[in-house]
Amino acid sequence: MGVIGGSSCKNMGEDSSMSGSTSRSIDETKYGRGEKEDIAIAGNAAVAAKVDKKGKVGLKRQITLLGAVSIIVGSMIGSGIFVSPVGVLRQTESVGMSLVIWVLCGALSTIGALCYAELGTIIPKSGGEFPYLYDTYDPALGFLYAWVSTILMRPSSLSIISLTFAEYFVQPFFAADDCDPPLIVIKMMGCVCVILIVFVNCASVKAATNVQVIFTAAKLIALIIIIIVGFVELGKGNTEYLNPKTSFKGSSSNVFAYGIAFYQGLWAYDGWNQLNFITEELINPFRNLPLGIIIGIPLVTVVYLLTNIAYFAVMSPAEMLSTSAVAVTFANRTLGPVAWIIPVFVCCSTFGAANGTLFTAGRLAYVAGREGHTLEILSMVHTKRITPQPALMFTGVLAIAMLIPNDFDTLVNYFSFSAWIFYGLATLAVIVLRFRHPKWKRPVKVPLVLPIIFVIASVYLVIAPIIDSPEFGYLYASIFIIAGLFLYYPLVLRKYSPKVMGHITTFFQRLLQVAPSYYVAPEDDISLSEQEKQM
Repeated sequence: MGVIGGSSCKNMGEDSSMSGSTSRSIDETKYGRGEKEDIAIAGNAAVAAKVDKKGKVGLKRQITLLGAVSIIVGSMIGSGIFVSPVGVLRQTESVGMSLVIWVLCGALSTIGALCYAELGTIIPKSGGEFPYLYDTYDPALGFLYAWVSTILMRPSSLSIISLTFAEYFVQPFFAADDCDPPLIVIKMMGCVCVILIVFVNCASVKAATNVQVIFTAAKLIALIIIIIVGFVELGKGNTEYLNPKTSFKGSSSNVFAYGIAFYQGLWAYDGWNQLNFITEELINPFRNLPLGIIIGIPLVTVVYLLTNIAYFAVMSPAEMLSTSAVAVTFANRTLGPVAWIIPVFVCCSTFGAANGTLFTAGRLAYVAGREGHTLEILSMVHTKRITPQPALMFTGVLAIAMLIPNDFDTLVNYFSFSAWIFYGLATLAVIVLRFRHPKWKRPVKVPLVLPIIFVIASVYLVIAPIIDSPEFGYLYASIFIIAGLFLYYPLVLRKYSPKVMGHITTFFQRLLQVAPSYYVAPEDDISLSEQEKQM
């Protein structure tokens, strides 16, 4: 990890270091830890202009508002809405409360995304939570996030989504024999899915965003079909389970069970923070980042709520709890001979979600590498395609490796609670920076009550599952996270790197035709001198 990439690297015969990031250039004066009080985060444009860019490549800003909305919507709508309604209903034990949970999950995701929009416009860097934790608190906390997310959480998410795609894709080929597809076939198809999207993402940013737009449209069509059919049933008077007078009967009285219900619902909303992973590639991020969030997440929330209403117009709670594929059961009961269309659209939905997951996961590995927190080769960009090819391939290889174990998803579940630790800390950064730097210009400024609500919710979502069902898995996950500190000290803080890593980095750099990168600040960023005057 860390500066493991070696002390030097050749790019077309020229010496260059991996210190292309802006924050590397201002480490000595950053956030009160140096001679000046604090260099403004939003003043990175002026600093970036001074970075030695010779022999280095910067990512291009080529993702439009449509692409941004497609990434956030396409990443959020995966297999969750076709499966998660069962988990939410099981925990809440009533139709009414399950619908309330879906709305609250959407509201919580929107609040979190708006807080991230403020962070993304004052720290306009890619990498999701990584730069916010790195810059607001301490590089060690940023490393812990990168350690868990780059090595485990993001690749495992890609692996699980690809496996879901594979299951739906191969199922029709074994339907005639009335048997389940062999596990090896499913896993091989999952590998093909990962390889295909890695190829697309490495080829071109535009190709990846075009794929995202197409598959986002496909999944929205699938949900619109379900909604229309469901509301036709409502028009026929099938409102027995949606009557407000009876829909809340039998609701669970276990407060902590609702934490599990939130996890089930929020799994379907996972991806609400995806735009913050690609901030450096958004055209006019000060406009398109918040606008993409404002358009995308409420759209998904409304679609999810209407889809759940449609489910309950066709199926009873007991019937829903007895199936593992709600959308397929819904289609078999309502669409007759064209019921096959829903599994096809679920394939499209999961493929699009996998594409969005890799697109953003690769940026996390790339930014962490640029800061010296992962392998140096991961911080490099293809000289012609301008894509973070090594980081994308690295994430894809890990995802394929995670397809091999049969019970890997069980292990991942124990790490899910850690995501909300980092979500909460990143959102707390909004409050910290408000008090630490009240005069900074904020293109997006949310009411302070929103990050407070989100931080409280994050604490609840971390604690509730552990109290409701305490297991050693959570302890093992915590030990794994903390173990990252034992790597941080020698590899990042002390900058230890075996000599052989320099040769390995140079080999892969020449093989993949990649070059060191630098941070590209937004064109309309505040100048350093202007920001310093505000301090």
